[in-house]
Order: sequence, then C-alpha cells, then structure tokens
Amino acid sequence: MDLHPCECGSADFERRHHLEQHGDDLVAVYEGVCRGCGRDRRFEFVMAVEIPPPPPAYGGAEPSEIIDPGEFSEVADRYRRWAGPGLLNSPESEHHKYRGAMASALAAVEEVFKFIPVGQDSVPASAFTSARGRARYERDPGKFSRELLDYELSITREVLADIDDSIARSSGGAGPAAG
Repeated sequence: MDLHPCECGSADFERRHHLEQHGDDLVAVYEGVCRGCGRDRRFEFVMAVEIPPPPPAYGGAEPSEIIDPGEFSEVADRYRRWAGPGLLNSPESEHHKYRGAMASALAAVEEVFKFIPVGQDSVPASAFTSARGRARYERDPGKFSRELLDYELSITREVLADIDDSIARSSGGAGPAAG
C-alpha cells in the first residue's frame, strides 16, 4: 500500500482491515481516508489458500502476484536506509529500536529470491511487472543476481544477530532469535 500512494502523492492513511468473501476467494480489504487530501483509499488482496507465515514475512512459498521483485527490493532498501544511520549513531542500548526494520528488510530480500526460477542465477526481466520495479531493474539488473542477493541476506542476518546480541547484553539474558 505504501508503494502505491494516493493521487496527491501521500501514502499515509488510517488503515482499517476486514475480510470479505468474493465467490470462492477470501479477500483482505484495507481502506481508509488519505491524510493528505481526504480521498477514500481501498486495497483488496485475494488471500492465498496456504496460511502465510507470521510477520515480518510477506507471504507463502510462491512469488507474490501483487508486488514484484523490484518493489520488494525497494522495500528492503527503505528499511535499511532508515535503520542503518540509527544503528550507527545510537548507543548499543537503543539498537533494539531498529530490529523490526532489519527483520522486515530481510523478509523483503527473501521475497525477491522467490522470483528466481530453479536452475537460474538471477531474477528474469519478465518478473518485473510494475513501472517502479522495471525501472529499478533497468537501472541495475545485476542487483537481482543470486550472488548479490545472497550477500544482502548474509549482511542483513549479521546485523540482526548483532542487534540480538546487544539486546541480550543489555537485558542480561538471551535476545530474540535472528530471523
């Protein structure tokens, strides 16, 4: 929803959530009023038959049909750009504040992997279905190679492990498991 702002440019709206039955499909509906201009906003997502994993994961085993790999890559970068400076410029005792963002970044990169076909080394150009995703791919197609994505996963997992270690040290016990 944040990837598809209102006509006024704002992505901010108070989201109310409910489920609707549309024929055989269970649909998650998010709606509310844009805080920028007052327009009504509504998003509908057909729910997968399989039960999705708990957050911060974004979906089941199959690639998303709603968000393309370029958009997931953008989501991961947004979370890292927000959390990175905070981690670098805050005392270790405050690093717990950035764990959720880094876990969400990790989940977004994991989603990009789902678009790599078995036996291939990168996300194919045909997987980029949004204008934003295609533009991101065209700027840097190498960003979607298995090798670079493996590196992103590794680094993000290391950052999460460091955050968990700092949480454990500050609480005198074990921190949450790295996702």
